[in-house]
Amino acid sequence: MKCRYCGHEIPEGELYCGRCGEEVFIVPDYNPLDDMLTAQIKVGVNSEDTDSDYLDDIAADVKRRTPPGGRTGNSQNMNVRRNTGQNTGARRNTGTGRNTGAGRNTGAGRNTGAGRYTGTGRNMNAGRYTSTGRNMTDRELYEREKRRRQAERKKELLRKKRQKVLLILAILVIGIVAGCVTLYQNSYSGIIGSGYRALKNQEYASAENYFRRAIEKDDKKADGYTGLAQTYVRQDQLSDANELFTGAINAQKNNVDLYEAYIIFCIDSGQQAKIPLLLDEAPESVSEKLSEYIIDEPEYDLDEGEVLEEVHQLEITASGNTIYYTTDKSEPTISSTKYNEPIQLAEGENVIRAIAVDERGIPSLPVEKTYIVEFPVEDAPAVSPSTGQYEQAQKIEIKVPDGYEAYYTLTGDDPTTASTKYTGPIDMPEGETLFKAILVNGGGRTSSVTTRNYMLEIEEE
Repeated sequence: MKCRYCGHEIPEGELYCGRCGEEVFIVPDYNPLDDMLTAQIKVGVNSEDTDSDYLDDIAADVKRRTPPGGRTGNSQNMNVRRNTGQNTGARRNTGTGRNTGAGRNTGAGRNTGAGRYTGTGRNMNAGRYTSTGRNMTDRELYEREKRRRQAERKKELLRKKRQKVLLILAILVIGIVAGCVTLYQNSYSGIIGSGYRALKNQEYASAENYFRRAIEKDDKKADGYTGLAQTYVRQDQLSDANELFTGAINAQKNNVDLYEAYIIFCIDSGQQAKIPLLLDEAPESVSEKLSEYIIDEPEYDLDEGEVLEEVHQLEITASGNTIYYTTDKSEPTISSTKYNEPIQLAEGENVIRAIAVDERGIPSLPVEKTYIVEFPVEDAPAVSPSTGQYEQAQKIEIKVPDGYEAYYTLTGDDPTTASTKYTGPIDMPEGETLFKAILVNGGGRTSSVTTRNYMLEIEEE
């Protein structure tokens, strides 16, 4: 007998081909189509899980594979068992003609298995063996397929369950985010943020509403006042911004945050001159915490109160800060005279007011000192001629020292700086004259009065 696969001659009694190793079975003549149809009917009646497409494939395969005369030759059965009340082994042919299962004959001694061809030219159940090395029965294959499908269904259910869980989590996250956004928008910080966005977009009415809401929500926090003040400034309402802060500070005199917010606002708006007075009037607990904004006052090297009798120079120091001063009793500012060298004190009263200014433009409180300089005054001026009667015309002269001016009268009244100023010798009037004169120094101080009584009678020739 020859091997149907390779054509090699197989000796009698051999069950395998010596060349290709294929197994050889001697199958009696029968018509497998009848057995297949019978099995199909039984399976369709008794099994709810029957795969009708599968059985149709079996029928088509058997018709293709059955040789003329009804023999299968050396076809090998795949033998997939289905439990229909009796085992009717259905041999499943993969197209190679190799039986991967052990075909089981019915009581009539013929094989009811129908080979199923996959169209790929290979045995679908080839190589499926149990752990004992025997071919798997159709029942075992069915159970295995059943478990596989159950596993796939479980995977699908698990996948759907995961999708549901992820969807629920996504909904929860979206809800939480939306809730957080809502809470933030209605929180103090959220309202402040909305106010600044409106201010940036020049929506001033909306910005005012947001900042007022923030102040109503918490009037002790300074952010709302700062935002509202900036909104006023953008609309050229600086006075309203100052009134906003001062009103809040008067209502909350110990609120350090409000004081600091107003100080920063003053720096940003060029109103640093308001800072020293603000902190000077603040409670000590506030000024101590805001000491970084308190600038040390300038120091003078001369004490006031003592009358100076000679020229002096005044030196002022301010710990490295810039000094500005005035000598006309006006308030010093950064527009006043900048101190670069000692100040010369003139004769008379000298009122010096000075401030120290740091690099931020914050000034100290002004320091004012008054210095009196009085040079010694000459005694009453020397006047010639002396008192007497004269018969010839005379010239009256006053000796005026350097640094002085002389003033006189001819009526007997005491002279002042409003009297006639002496500029040179004076003709003595005829008749009786009561002459008085004084000296006035550069500081406006006057000497005592010199008095002369003249009688001029000129004789006629």
